[in-house]
Amino acid sequence: MTRGNPCQLPGMLSNYDPNDSEAGMKILEDLTENVEQIQQRVLEEIITRNARTDYLKGFLDGQFDKQVFKKTVPVVNYEDIKPYIERIANGDSSNIISAEPIIELLTSSGTSGGQPKMMPSTAEDLHRKTFFYNLLVPVMNKYVDGLDEGKAMYLLFVKPETKTPSGLMARPVLTSYYKSNNFKNRPFNRFNVYTSPDETILCSDSKQSMYCQLLCGLVQRQEVLRVGAVFASAFLRAIKFLEHNWKELCSNIRTGHVSDWITDPGCRKVVSLVLNKPKPELADLIEHECNSKSWEGIIKKLWPRTKYIEVIVTGSMAQYVSTLEYYSGGLPLVSTMYASSECYFGINFKPLSKPWDVSYTLIPNMAYFEFLPVKKKNEDGAQYVQCNGVCKENCMEKETEKEDVETVELVDVKLGQYYELVVTTFTGLYRYRVGDILMVTGFHNKAPQFRFVHRRNVVLSVDTDKTSEEDLLKAVTKAKVIVESLGILLIEYTSYADTSSIPGHYVLFWEITSKGNNHLPVLDHKIMEQCCSTVEESLDSVYRRCRRKDNSIGPLEIRVVQHGTFDALMDFCVSQGSSVNQYKTPRCIKSGEAINILDSRVVARFFSQKAPFWEPV
Repeated sequence: MTRGNPCQLPGMLSNYDPNDSEAGMKILEDLTENVEQIQQRVLEEIITRNARTDYLKGFLDGQFDKQVFKKTVPVVNYEDIKPYIERIANGDSSNIISAEPIIELLTSSGTSGGQPKMMPSTAEDLHRKTFFYNLLVPVMNKYVDGLDEGKAMYLLFVKPETKTPSGLMARPVLTSYYKSNNFKNRPFNRFNVYTSPDETILCSDSKQSMYCQLLCGLVQRQEVLRVGAVFASAFLRAIKFLEHNWKELCSNIRTGHVSDWITDPGCRKVVSLVLNKPKPELADLIEHECNSKSWEGIIKKLWPRTKYIEVIVTGSMAQYVSTLEYYSGGLPLVSTMYASSECYFGINFKPLSKPWDVSYTLIPNMAYFEFLPVKKKNEDGAQYVQCNGVCKENCMEKETEKEDVETVELVDVKLGQYYELVVTTFTGLYRYRVGDILMVTGFHNKAPQFRFVHRRNVVLSVDTDKTSEEDLLKAVTKAKVIVESLGILLIEYTSYADTSSIPGHYVLFWEITSKGNNHLPVLDHKIMEQCCSTVEESLDSVYRRCRRKDNSIGPLEIRVVQHGTFDALMDFCVSQGSSVNQYKTPRCIKSGEAINILDSRVVARFFSQKAPFWEPV
């Protein structure tokens, strides 16, 4: 394997003072100038460390060459590595897949068999994340002045966690980071001072955590320079929470006392210190703004010094952009980073770009990156018509199967081409298909920049849930049995994620008929509500957690449509360029026009009346 000259390259995890933006930008420039050499060194280090693990030993047979690695180690999905992860969760040694001890398992929002995926994590991985977070600061400082002259009102939350039989914690990646010493004992960084005390972020009661973080943010409103949450959906839930609770928040500010229902001792203590004393004038001001007929621009009114809103608005979160813009008062929407449970990937080097123009530069020392080329359908001779989620078959690209094509290295991707991301990490994932489809949009120095296009196979998403067409079919099939026992046939169905209200929810359009005739049957509310609940109970663990624990997804809805509705949908698709001969009903709709066609023919609506069962895995 070719080695770069170490004295010419930045350290694998260079130490620098995060208060020193110039040093941070220098590291980023070095990393993006030396992409090929750094990627070579990353792979060499991963192979050297882990060649004797049970997993790699069977493929490499003691060899350390990159070409041998790429020739013998297969490109894999989660199902391929799941048995190794489960062995570690059940008490086997980490060295099945990693020479470094695995200290916890990170639960992914992607699913397998109805349960979250589990990704290995090591102590060094936490340091890698801290290094990555610190690099975000100099990028923002390049575009926005004075970020060290105030605070950030970032609404951050922990999610449920559990212990595996081996004693390892299994929890979401951000919960892992917030509970780590890397976060709790982080050195002072004047650019990242939060209005939320750590105790409020680490509170496991999401309602108490939300209330206390908003209360602290309102009390310190004149110091707030930027606001945000990790996902757009989470930030909008906070705005909706504020709409429902501003009177009580104002009462707390007016009296200087936190509400009695805040029982978490850590929260009570730190919030009381922030409240300090009665502030009737501040309460009056907030009350005046919140009591107005329209909440358009409310963010800028309540936090007047705010320079931008930091939330992820790419991928499935793009559906929230218009709602965010309504509340923002013209503030920029900033997506700073691209990351997952498997690995932290890239940084947005132009953070003030519009949501639809956001691209991420992959940081070459985070992992070894490869790419599976993705073809558009028309490259195979078939007609390809994109029409916002409604087309002759579907609007997804054709992902090339792993055995059909060789991977492309980071430095060899081509401008304008589509790829699926494959990673080899320091934590025990080797040539792992992440499932993200990316498009190359440009380069920063020698580092490619990518726009996130979509998740492979995902058709529905409101929050961190990711429901595939197959998952949806299985759930609908179980509900279909209920109505079939009553002599009712489900002729056709489709779906969409309705995010017009917060929280958003899944909508299923059903066209049904009575057996033996073409008449719309008399519908029993209890039976149809049972169908809604059955669909929800049949969806995966992440969906059910978002519904029951996080309250980030609303009750599932079935809208029954009149006869001929799906014929009208087909007519619309054909008018948009689809082929009559090749048309099949899309299982998810994103086109506003298509949704209007379906909505105009709704004859009955039913909602799930109970949250589905969920408990930590």
